[in-house]
Amino acid sequence: MIRDSNEPLLLLINQEEEEEERDSLIERVWIELKKIWKVAGPAIFSRVAMFSMTLISQAFAGHLSNLDLASISIATTVIITISFGFLLGMASALETLCGQAYGAKKYHMMGIYLQRSWIVLFVCSILLLPMYLFATPILKFVGQSNEVAEKSGIVALWLIPMHFSFAFQFPLQRFLQCQIKTFVIVWVSGVALVVHVIMSWFFMYKLNVGVVGTAIILDFSWWIAVLGLFVYTVCGGCSNSWTGFSIQAFSGLWEFFKLSAASGVMLCLENSYFRILIIISGILSSSEVALDALSICISIFTWESMVVLGFFAATGVRVANELGAGNGKAAKFATIVSAVTSLIVGLVFWFVIIVFRNQVALIFTASPLVLTAVNKLSVILAFTILLNSIQPVLSGVAVGSGWQVIVAYINIGCYYIIGVPLGILMGWVFHFGIEVCFCDVTCLRI
Repeated sequence: MIRDSNEPLLLLINQEEEEEERDSLIERVWIELKKIWKVAGPAIFSRVAMFSMTLISQAFAGHLSNLDLASISIATTVIITISFGFLLGMASALETLCGQAYGAKKYHMMGIYLQRSWIVLFVCSILLLPMYLFATPILKFVGQSNEVAEKSGIVALWLIPMHFSFAFQFPLQRFLQCQIKTFVIVWVSGVALVVHVIMSWFFMYKLNVGVVGTAIILDFSWWIAVLGLFVYTVCGGCSNSWTGFSIQAFSGLWEFFKLSAASGVMLCLENSYFRILIIISGILSSSEVALDALSICISIFTWESMVVLGFFAATGVRVANELGAGNGKAAKFATIVSAVTSLIVGLVFWFVIIVFRNQVALIFTASPLVLTAVNKLSVILAFTILLNSIQPVLSGVAVGSGWQVIVAYINIGCYYIIGVPLGILMGWVFHFGIEVCFCDVTCLRI
């Protein structure tokens, strides 16, 4: 057998090519990671900061009375959450259009899309007002006591300015995220949080303004964030994409509304699902301990969701940017990198929950009975968090691609056609108990 004298040289060349490809892949992943974290990091911080305002208000109200705590908790976790989820989802339409326009370098259209989003979300905010105006009879209808329902209704009325702030803040955030101008979102959110803490301390402890004053402070803090983002946008921070107010914003509103409505339904159905879980759990179990344990698990899940929703935003922006630029392969690569990164973050949370399952509820309670109940739910919680680390990335792909309508149908199918009936069936017929109410159907969406 004749041996090729060039074989060692060919092997060396192949090895060098493989090393170059490996180095090239590592470099591409590193570059993509930096692009993802430029959006995900600020998005996580801003979500945590704005979410913390509500928790801080609840904490201060808790020092007034149990009735004040219950009233602001119900107003913020039920009434506000519905409008928050729907309007936040509607603003995702801007992420699709502005992201693709930025990738295609059609910068002037981004300002038009922003103004259309303001118009559509403001009109929808007006349509959602009956929830606030008739909060008291609605809460009485669902079983709240007269005292709690009436006080919550008063607080809900004073939170209407906060409700309208969503229509302007959410589009501004997405408008800036699509241009990777995320540093201003961090600064504005941080300043708003600091102002909120100082004002809450001063007015609650020094002036004793009461729970209505707490609601007014919350309104003021949210509008500080709106004002900060707006001033940056119109005063030269986005000179390419913001060219002033235009009459063009009133054209194509119906098409914009349909995409926004689909986005709103997509996220609102997802948020409402967890509220339905609590209602079902209350029917399945009369145990206050079980309900407390479920509420704690959902609170932990919500905090973790602030992190993975950052990847939702980052994936939507990256996919929209690349598709707008006509780079389908780059959009696919960005999806893979974002999914793997989010999965790693999910594994970290999964590990923490599993290892510290006996201590994880100590943040919220010292009751041995509740701690034991949370411990029983911790494994389900850990795997729900793990699955949830993938699902928002896939939703981000849908938003970046403009597939909100498809995801809305998927949400209806998985959460309400399969998830809720399955939970009721397993709870009432097979008597699996409170654990069944925390079995997430996220895996079906994946």
